[in-house]
Amino acid sequence: MLHTIISLTVRDVRFPTSLEQHGSDAMHTDPDYAAAYVVIDTDCGLKGFGLTFTLGKGTEIVVCAVEALAGLVVGKSLQGIVSDFRGFYRLLTSDSQMRWLGPEKGVIQLATAAVLNAVWDLWARAEGKPLWKLLVDMNPKQVISCIDFRYITDALTEEEALDILVKAQEDKQHREEEMLKEGYPAYTTSCAWLNYPDQQLQQLCTDALKSGWTKFKVKVGADLQDDIRRCRLIRKMIGPENTLMIDANQRWDVAEAISWVSSLAEFKPLWIEEPTSPDDILGHAAISKALAPLGIGVATGEQCHNRVMFKQFLQASALQFVQIDCCRLGSVNENLAVLLMAHKFQVPVCPHAGGIGLCELVQHLILFDYICVSASLSNRMCEYVDHLHEHFTSPVVIHDACYMPPKDAGYSCEMLESSVQRHQYPEGDVWKQLKNK
Repeated sequence: MLHTIISLTVRDVRFPTSLEQHGSDAMHTDPDYAAAYVVIDTDCGLKGFGLTFTLGKGTEIVVCAVEALAGLVVGKSLQGIVSDFRGFYRLLTSDSQMRWLGPEKGVIQLATAAVLNAVWDLWARAEGKPLWKLLVDMNPKQVISCIDFRYITDALTEEEALDILVKAQEDKQHREEEMLKEGYPAYTTSCAWLNYPDQQLQQLCTDALKSGWTKFKVKVGADLQDDIRRCRLIRKMIGPENTLMIDANQRWDVAEAISWVSSLAEFKPLWIEEPTSPDDILGHAAISKALAPLGIGVATGEQCHNRVMFKQFLQASALQFVQIDCCRLGSVNENLAVLLMAHKFQVPVCPHAGGIGLCELVQHLILFDYICVSASLSNRMCEYVDHLHEHFTSPVVIHDACYMPPKDAGYSCEMLESSVQRHQYPEGDVWKQLKNK
């Protein structure tokens, strides 16, 4: 069966998380977690579901970009796409007219991710496997055939990438069994959003500790003295033996970042995340060099446009923790390239997963990374945020602060239709009710 794609629809789905300050940080004070939600229909009735994450306003622009890409997808067969996935990826990212809107960055890349996420979901469903298992079961040459190596061969050649995957075949089955039994280590960001009051922080930390969490991330960057107070409070709550990370969400200039983080060094954070502009590779390199004597690494990547930026971050030793994102980059295809580059440069991958659907998506990629690429859990963990999972047909499963491998076929992108209808913007019941208040 060819599974010919006969339609692609996209909807603007938003959740009013700003009402309770969920997701708040130094740069995003009132986020409404949202998604451009894509559904692909085929001639045999099989569907594929995908999304790209946003923070509310502007989602309608991403929806328009997805609609602009639809003509490149409708009429294609799934078999035709996956037999030359590298070529299909390049078709979406290199259209001679739309390329001017990117290339491979911004709104058009977010739209590309939503479309490709749906295609990967469709493929996994057609094979009857969760996406991570689809990837794990591919032979190394199949994986390589999905990746566009253009612009990154000065850092990673196709031959080097193939060699990494071939070497990781050893003990692959053992690592897969380990993940199925124990899961992949996670850290929580849910306890310490910037605008949560102290009482809420304390209660959330207490509950998280009781549930087995040992790794905590704290939002910082709005006020230094308040950051010192909050970090002291949380470090006291979690104790010296547990792991603390801090995240400024691009708030500072380079010198300010070095000074500010140095003032927080007494709380022994493992990393400072997004200390400055996400585009400033050399600035991140300067911060990394300055903070190294303090034992504090730099983590970034959730706002990284494409594999080329990750290449330069790695070449410049500008980050010590790679944070891939399933919707900022061009879906699975481009994330595979980044996972392989990170392994070559021996930098651990600790994915970003702090938004609607991101936990559901990225768990598949980090499982593949451990089983088939890095074969290491050293200094590695995947972000977890305890919001909005109930809106998905296959929500994440966390056990003892670890992601348990999904069992359902697909990329875990499918949302409950009832949730989509209620939260569709602006005509969904949730938004109508808010407008009438």
